Amino acid sequence: MFRKLHDPGAQAVTVHIDGQPVIAEVGESVAAVLLRQPQAWSRTTPVSQSPRAPYCMMGVCFECLVEVDGLGSVQACLTPIRNGMRIARQQGPRRLSA
Repeated sequence: MFRKLHDPGAQAVTVHIDGQPVIAEVGESVAAVLLRQPQAWSRTTPVSQSPRAPYCMMGVCFECLVEVDGLGSVQACLTPIRNGMRIARQQGPRRLSA
């Protein structure tokens, strides 16, 4: 869907999306990396399980919620990429710990 315009000064890092390694650049958001994937969605809705993708890219709509390093309901559009990050698409309602 989207493609990244390479920034010659940016540092390339590896993140994992649903267990798969993905090359990203420091300084971009998790949502931007997700939008470049073949499946650009970030979460499914709690009731109908419909896939949702980042929409506003500025933290207003909450459509980009993902799990980052085991923490659920993280706004991908506001989360900068860092090396080794583990990102999982959030499936249905967030699981709460006891």
